[in-house]
Amino acid sequence: MATTIVESNLSTEPAAIRAWSEGRTIYIELHDGRFVGFPADRFRILSKASEEELSQVSIELDGFALRREVLNKNITIPGIIAGRFQLPPK
Repeated sequence: MATTIVESNLSTEPAAIRAWSEGRTIYIELHDGRFVGFPADRFRILSKASEEELSQVSIELDGFALRREVLNKNITIPGIIAGRFQLPPK
């Protein structure tokens, strides 16, 4: 008799545990140990932010979104990882 273990309800979506900015680049650390960085200018809600405002970006929704409180808007972590940016590179 063969036994199959089915791993159900495991999250395969990347989640962030930390976010920070350096200049106009946003970095996130993912729960699986990866680090990802992207230019803030690739998202409309971040493109006009000052470096001071970018330093206030935070992780929300159990690690599944970046939030810029000033604009009351979120950017999804799975969207960032998938490269679903809003604006073309400069």
